[in-house]
Amino acid sequence: MAKGKVGAKSGLSKVNQILFIIFCVLLVATVIFVVVSPAKVAEKAAGGEGGEAAGSSTEDVAVIDEFAPGTYGGIEFKTVDDVVKYYVEVFDYNKTLTAPYKEDGQAKTYYKLLGDEKLEITSLLVDGKENATINKLVPGIMGNLFSGSPKGLSPSDNRDPQYDTRDDGKIDETHSHLTADDVLACNVKDNGDGTITITIQPKGAELSFADKDSQGRFFNVLGDITGTVSQISVLSFSQGDANDNIKVLYQGGTGEVTVDTKTKEVTKAFYMMKVHLDITHANVTIIKDKSATMDLEYSNTFPASDDFLKSSKKITRG
Repeated sequence: MAKGKVGAKSGLSKVNQILFIIFCVLLVATVIFVVVSPAKVAEKAAGGEGGEAAGSSTEDVAVIDEFAPGTYGGIEFKTVDDVVKYYVEVFDYNKTLTAPYKEDGQAKTYYKLLGDEKLEITSLLVDGKENATINKLVPGIMGNLFSGSPKGLSPSDNRDPQYDTRDDGKIDETHSHLTADDVLACNVKDNGDGTITITIQPKGAELSFADKDSQGRFFNVLGDITGTVSQISVLSFSQGDANDNIKVLYQGGTGEVTVDTKTKEVTKAFYMMKVHLDITHANVTIIKDKSATMDLEYSNTFPASDDFLKSSKKITRG
């Protein structure tokens, strides 16, 4: 890490390792509860009547309203390309805005608009089944291992614009690289108070990387999950390797940004990224050849609350 760089060691730079530690713990616990003590712990098949596992659909469908050409907040949007171009302008402008903060009592200059980050496991299925007892353990385990840190507008790797880069500085995240080709659906809403809200759903992608695909140009994606597995000594595979047995699908996530059209300042925003992991032939310690799926939701809310800034990094505004 460069000298003086504001780190995010509890953020997405460590998320992959955290996820697989959690996965290993929950896989072992699930097998113990479900297989060893089936009479004591109720289990149910995933997906309800159809029996299809949650999040298993690979069809990339719009989950937001269709774009309607028109004038919103005094701005004319004729096409999806117009919406994306305006969004990029707004993104780039807001990442030029900074504000004074104090961190551990020291004066700092960070993005004016900082957001929080949250990571939640919404579903864990082992051999197509879920367990209510295990589901109750997930929030506690996640809370102990993952603690979000403040970041700029997504995608972003830092709260300090001078360090908001990825891939050893090759990717500049003070600028949006989103294109109309990256967008599956979008719409614009006039709020009637001088602001508009732009909602964007990027196209789905597999094993997304920062700035390399539709998801990576819009969200703080997880990057090389399979490469992390080599660091987890208790996790191996009965057939093939990580590349053969770990499939990661990003789809269905959206971002909602409210903009003051007179100033182009973002007044609030919410990004929700959704990820589906499909893991096969997994061995964890004495547990052999198990398949599992994990559904994740990673969100960023802007502006971050004062409580979040203070509790996460001892930051105060002003």
